[in-house]
Parts: sequence; C-alpha cells; structure tokens
Amino acid sequence: MTSNAVKAPAAPVHLWTSPAASVEADERSESASVEVLDEIRRLRRARDAVILAHNYQVPAIQDVADYVGDSLGLAQAAAKTEASVIVMCGVYFMAETAKILCPDRTVVIPDARAGCSLADSIDAEQLRAWKAEHPGAVVVAYVNTTAEVKAESDYCVTSGNAEDVVRSIPQDREILFLPDMFLGAHVERATGRNLHVWMGECHVHAGIRPDEVEERRRSNPDADLLIHPECGCTAQMVWARSAGAIGQNRSFVLSTEKMLTHARSSDRNRFLVATETGMLHRLQKELPGKRFEAADPNAVCRYMKMITPLKLRDALRDLEPRVEVDPDVAARARVAIDRMLAVPASKPSFE
Repeated sequence: MTSNAVKAPAAPVHLWTSPAASVEADERSESASVEVLDEIRRLRRARDAVILAHNYQVPAIQDVADYVGDSLGLAQAAAKTEASVIVMCGVYFMAETAKILCPDRTVVIPDARAGCSLADSIDAEQLRAWKAEHPGAVVVAYVNTTAEVKAESDYCVTSGNAEDVVRSIPQDREILFLPDMFLGAHVERATGRNLHVWMGECHVHAGIRPDEVEERRRSNPDADLLIHPECGCTAQMVWARSAGAIGQNRSFVLSTEKMLTHARSSDRNRFLVATETGMLHRLQKELPGKRFEAADPNAVCRYMKMITPLKLRDALRDLEPRVEVDPDVAARARVAIDRMLAVPASKPSFE
C-alpha cells in the first residue's frame, strides 16, 4: 500500500462496542433438531415468508434458507421477492437494506444485536463532518454501511462495480470512499484516481495476515487459493494480491458464483478459501467431490453466528425483532442503493 493510498479520516474511527461481544460460544454452535427445522418450514409457509441467508451463516441456517448469497445477492433477492415477510439471516445493515428496498413488507432479523464492525467503523455524524471538509465531493460508500450512512452517500457500490462507478465520476470531482481502507486502496490503484479513503476495516478479516496465507498456499502447491471480494471484509486480501504481497499464480479473486464456477471447472480438487469460514459449507455442499479448507481457520465472525435455528424459529413465530428505517433516511438511502443495483458488477473477478 503506498503512503498516499489511505488518508486519515476527519474524525477518530468509531470503536465498535456491540453488545454481541458478550455472546457465549455455545450459542454460536447451537445444533438444530429435526423438529425445529420442520417448525421453521411450517411457519415459513404460514407467514408467506422468504428466508435470506448470508454465506457466513451456520450450516443449518444456510440449509433451511430460500436463498444463500453475499450482501449484494441478498439485496437483489429482497428487491425481487413477492413474499409478505422477509427474514434476513445476516447482520443488521443487510436487514436495513431489505427494508429500504421493500418498505411495504415486514422485515425481521432473528437477532437484532448482530452487527458489523466494518459498517460501524463510520457513522452519519462522522461522514457529515468529513463531507464538510471536502465540499462538493462525491461520496462512494461500500454496501457494508448503515442506512444513515447510505443516506449521506451518492453511490453504494460492491467490490464488483466499485471500479466502474469510480471511473464514471468526472475527473475533476473529489471522491470520498468508505468505509474499507483496503478496498479503497485497491480501487485507487486499479482506476488511477486519487481517492480520500476512510480507515475502516472488518475485525475478523483484519486478523487474516496475507503473509501467513501466502505461506499456507506455498505449503499446499496442489491447491488453488480462492479470495472472495464481494463482502468487503476480504478487501485486505484483494489489496494484498493486487499489491503483490500474495502471488498471483494459482490464486484467484472471485465472487461467490465465480468461486463456485472456478472450482467446478478446475482440474484441481483442493482449494484454500480466504474468507470467513462459513463459506466452506456452501462450497462443500454444492461440490461434494472436492475439498475446501479455510486459508485461516480462525476467520470466524461471531456476529454472523449469532443467528441460530431457534432464533429463526422464534422470529417467524413472533415476527420480531422487526426492522424499521426512518422514511426520510430510507428515501435518501434508496437513491444510493438503486445506483448500486443499476451498475452491473463487471468485475466479479479481478483476473
């Protein structure tokens, strides 16, 4: 990373103090009985509900969901569904996005404490202060942000369309890119634009060291290294690879679907996966004849794991906790979100 790739923010980075930090490990590993899963399916039909699950959810949640994907895919699925109730099995900003896209639907999240350290690295007040220091600048916000931050932004982006959005902005306009400093540095390098980048990061993936992943890759020469970019938290790995810290030979930066496509068509049978470990379940389930291992087995987001089958059952039964977004905030955030959905992800892979 060059010295000017990431600029210091206008205000101190918010320290995340989610109450989720007190969740016990046994809650994350809760098993699901056949009876609970059957009750989930019955309640889903009775409530006319759709269950959307992020790739990092526990296996039982993924298996019972109607759709499993990344944050962009979940937003697209929410926008298209005709179900009366949307149950978001992910972190809170994803449920907010679903409510913004479907204001007339009931949106619930099984545990409202499920937060995101990347989204919480900047709040609306900090963003307004930053904007005041750069009047007229265009604000480009990664999808991993709160509704209030989206409402203060001009564009939402994914890792797949961030480069295209940045390139589409006139050269004479300043750009504030937030909140992930690694994704911002990568976009700056790829586009040649001089960005002001907020110094935020995901607490889980900040712990994944590129040098350790590279060593693991070298120790497994028969395995491909798959780096997932779409959820932002892996942006450090994206940046490290584009900067040369991770060898490009047999390493691939791929979206979820491209990851599956690559593994399916590859002549390799072993793959190291550099992202949150929940992704391994989906890969192994869809490609049982191949072997997938975590590039870092400790890359576990306990906030994603807060959602359990029992909580999902209760959410369907009680239609709580409900997710609401202030109408004014939702209307302003919807502009940035619609722009995100309108720009195709021309870079599902950075190959």
